[in-house]
Amino acid sequence: MKNIIVLGAGMVGSAMAIDLSKRHKVTLTDVNLLTLEKVKQKHKNINFLLLDVTNREALKSMIKDFDLVICAVPGFLGFETLKAIIEVEKNVIDISFFPENSLELDALAKEKNVTAIVDCGVAPGMDNIILGYYNEKMKLTDFECLVGGLPKIKKWPFCYKAPFSPVDVIEEYTRPARYVENSKVITREALTDCEYLEFENIGTLESFNSDGLRSIIYTMPHIPNMKEKTLRYPGHVEYIKVLKESGFFSEETIEVNGNKVTPLDFSSKVLFNEWKLGETEEELTVMRVTVKGENDNGKTEEVIYNLYDEYCPKTETSSMSRSTGYTATAAANLFLEGLFREKGVFPPELVGKNEVCFNYFLSYLKERGVVYKKTSRLLE
Repeated sequence: MKNIIVLGAGMVGSAMAIDLSKRHKVTLTDVNLLTLEKVKQKHKNINFLLLDVTNREALKSMIKDFDLVICAVPGFLGFETLKAIIEVEKNVIDISFFPENSLELDALAKEKNVTAIVDCGVAPGMDNIILGYYNEKMKLTDFECLVGGLPKIKKWPFCYKAPFSPVDVIEEYTRPARYVENSKVITREALTDCEYLEFENIGTLESFNSDGLRSIIYTMPHIPNMKEKTLRYPGHVEYIKVLKESGFFSEETIEVNGNKVTPLDFSSKVLFNEWKLGETEEELTVMRVTVKGENDNGKTEEVIYNLYDEYCPKTETSSMSRSTGYTATAAANLFLEGLFREKGVFPPELVGKNEVCFNYFLSYLKERGVVYKKTSRLLE
């Protein structure tokens, strides 16, 4: 039994703490006392501490006696928090999904003899792990990830609910999308190349460009075609484009009746209730990861992994928390069991390339009801 501290008690952070507490001694921290109290009412075996991670000295002092740190803070705090964790020589699993390049901290992690596994969720996360594994097995030419978190009940107009802040969702809709085509990095506006696709258990969904490749642009430069697209119910993109083109996501300050406000802040406030996922509201996660290339026999093969996961009423855990959080807790346990001990910063594809680690992730997730179904076929 190891001593683990989880930074951030949101939906995913609390799900990870609960899962890890089955095998380890766990302390869950947050800046918000009410957030901690909510988890504390149901889970007495977890320790709870108030912590503001922006207070670097308090953060470093609090984590120094733990065997492993799990970082689940909001993205805008992620990079500096991870840097502080590495500086005090603590091994860490990170799912803050910050916009900065995590590999910039690789030299520091090596200097401090630290293992930092980053971006370890569903996407980025499991899609990277699958890619890393098949990159060792095949000469890959194509990688595609289609992924989305959706409510089970569609509510007009957006037919969307989020287990995180609308600001983070809007950021995904406004940040330019990078993908790789014929070995060149292409940058396009988000929400472009919209197309309709069919998925088992759901039906028709629409996909669109989003900036989801992250680390694999740098770690897999030899793969000529790579793309990630976000999935939503049909019609969602059109409504978002109307808001975007009308200036509702602008960060420029405007004055309304003597009050200064940005359209983005206003829109986020309005959309918060519209998009807020209720604690026991049923939702689902859908993902399709496709890799294509030359196999050991010199044949062109296509391998597809499909995920369809729903809210778990038994544990009252959202699908997004399960599919994201349990990937990270799998990484935590495989590290603590000594299956991955390299030093530095490691995006998931650099962990998944190890066959033992790859199989561990799939098995760990399957034990918790998060099942990836594999199909493959030879192409002419």
